[in-house]
Amino acid sequence: MRLLHAGSRECTLFFSQLRSRQGTMPVEVEQAVRDILEEIRTGGDAALFDLTQRFDGVRLDATSVQVGPGEIDEAYAALAPASLEALKTAASRIRAFHLRQLRSSWFSEEDGAIVGMLARPLERVGIYAPGGTAAYPSTVLMNAIPAAIAGVAEVVMCTPPSRDGKVAGAVLVAADLCGVHAIYKVGGAQAIAAMAYGTASIPKVDKIVGPGNVYVATAKRLVFGQVGIDMIAGPTELLIIADEEARAAWVAADILSQAEHDPLSSAMLLTPSQRLAEEVVDEVKRQVALLPRRQIAETSLEQFGAVVVVKGLHEAATLSNEVSPEHLELQVKDPWGLLPQIRHAGAIFMGGASPEVVGDYLAGPNHVLPTGGTARFASPLSVDDFQHRTSLIAFSQQKLEALEPTLVELARLEGLEAHARAASIRRLA
Repeated sequence: MRLLHAGSRECTLFFSQLRSRQGTMPVEVEQAVRDILEEIRTGGDAALFDLTQRFDGVRLDATSVQVGPGEIDEAYAALAPASLEALKTAASRIRAFHLRQLRSSWFSEEDGAIVGMLARPLERVGIYAPGGTAAYPSTVLMNAIPAAIAGVAEVVMCTPPSRDGKVAGAVLVAADLCGVHAIYKVGGAQAIAAMAYGTASIPKVDKIVGPGNVYVATAKRLVFGQVGIDMIAGPTELLIIADEEARAAWVAADILSQAEHDPLSSAMLLTPSQRLAEEVVDEVKRQVALLPRRQIAETSLEQFGAVVVVKGLHEAATLSNEVSPEHLELQVKDPWGLLPQIRHAGAIFMGGASPEVVGDYLAGPNHVLPTGGTARFASPLSVDDFQHRTSLIAFSQQKLEALEPTLVELARLEGLEAHARAASIRRLA
């Protein structure tokens, strides 16, 4: 893991490489995804089952594509009691947090006019949960619970099966705990296409949420407009600001918790302490050797990991705002004092006892966060993502006539005479 000094040529180059990490989509990936989308759009179930056999090695039909009640019962029976309790605890905390986000319709009445906003749930939402060789029940909780709180009438989920045609038991249990209505054993771009266009087996949804690989992300981008999406999630990232009182072992452990995700993951430390910087570099080397996913973590840190020595915490905050990280840890003596200087981050973790991992699983706030610098303008997944809002306007005849001269003036100011006449024709006096 490289050790850099802020302002140096090497540091400037590193931040430049970090900004271009997501890069442009390879032409061959986009074309492959376009082909899959078209196959599903025109071929429906037949194309879906063919692609699942081609990519996942699993033969499906209209019956076996959907997870049955017996499979969910088996998942509960096979899950360790401690794991079930952990999922229930996480679900409870996530639910409690997101209940505070629920919006209600509102109305404002003045003399002769009522204006308002109707807040209504989406009718049908599709969740994509990565699967196959990996299982992420936490992702199911983070996507399905806000949808349920919003009041979405139907929540369906697609997740790729393993070679034996099964879905990870923990994923099934998590989905059941959240009230997911139907689970389908399909993954990849073909799953996104099925939810976007609909097939005989999988219903068309109004919005698709959930992370996935480059093919899934590309598919979501290409079907946007046909359906809504949450965001285009890129590789995960963590930035830590730490002072001389931070523990090197803790900082290193947090860096590695991010680096083990993916070779494109980014993890970095900004600190004014040369001593801490050197200790963290050494500690990362020691801890990474003990990890089962050592190769992934080492590749990630080699490409997009760094320890940067800064002049002070103000400079660290400035650099952090430029990066606008998905996850930001403030492992400093006074994190609340530093917080006002932080403008952009998907989630902020305050102090050494608040590692990023608690946000991944059970703190309560959503772990679906903006990546790649999009925290400058984007927000975490929330209940808002599963509601839509409609404006409401109700004028009395008296109120309309009182404002008619102003309406006509504004319409003619814009050169729209028909607009003006649509107001003036309603004057009864």
